[in-house]
Amino acid sequence: MLVFAISDKGGTGRSVTAMNVVYRHALQGHDACYLDFDLGSPTAGAIFGIGAAARGAREGGLHEYLRGYLAEPLRLDVWAESDREALRARPPGSGRLVLLPGSEGGGELSSVDEEVVRRCAQLFGRIDEEFDLCLVDLSAGRSFTAELVLQATARPPRVPFRWLVFHRWTRQHIIAADGLVTGADGLLDVAARFGHDPDELRDRIRFVRTAVLEPGAAELAGLRDEQRAWLSTCDDELRELARRHGVGRTAMLGRIPLDPVLQWREQLISDEDVLASKIANAETAAAFDDLARKIVDDSAWEGL
Repeated sequence: MLVFAISDKGGTGRSVTAMNVVYRHALQGHDACYLDFDLGSPTAGAIFGIGAAARGAREGGLHEYLRGYLAEPLRLDVWAESDREALRARPPGSGRLVLLPGSEGGGELSSVDEEVVRRCAQLFGRIDEEFDLCLVDLSAGRSFTAELVLQATARPPRVPFRWLVFHRWTRQHIIAADGLVTGADGLLDVAARFGHDPDELRDRIRFVRTAVLEPGAAELAGLRDEQRAWLSTCDDELRELARRHGVGRTAMLGRIPLDPVLQWREQLISDEDVLASKIANAETAAAFDDLARKIVDDSAWEGL
């Protein structure tokens, strides 16, 4: 299954959430692959703990592949290449965990030509055959990279795909997430130009809320009653706003709670972080686990 991760605004936690989902999918026993198509800032290696590719690959990255300089892009085995001890010990029963990094200094695509689209489509076809989950992290907002993958998935080989649109639980992010999908030059608009059926594509798009502050969260323990009441009112208003913009509960695939670890340091949350050092919340790991299952489960996408 090919899944595209996108957000209209930066700072949504899109990339760190997507990487944690891929990581959890591998822990669940499936082969998982992460493609860093955030070509202007290819820093996935840093979150996976691969220092040699912290700013992208020095040679063999996706930017070079798309431009026709390579027959195949570089692949990094996270279990073998990560500098984090917690990741280097591959748990028994886990699947493969592979990163296809962007190119260091490659920059965003300034245009998309036929050869780039062809190579992109071929890459998607190959990795879909090899991995259970292929998650493609795109740049925030409307970009040539988003146009590229819409063109690539509109032609043979037709690879099954889905889209996850990430947003924080704020007024601006809710409105922006809706606009990215349904607005002028949004996903549906651009997809129609390249031959996609907008209604079919809409059924393949779901939303993920990030950094959600739950009512019983420890961060709220020191608030006054007046502040709690105000936050509750704000939450009700946001729920209604989300419903009106089509990003409410019925269109949501997952919600990731606010976690201090992710606020202070973008990283994969391991079981060691939850159970041994206890620096991360169990609820956050559970949310990643849940999303990692739902993302490929057809029944989780039906009737939303």
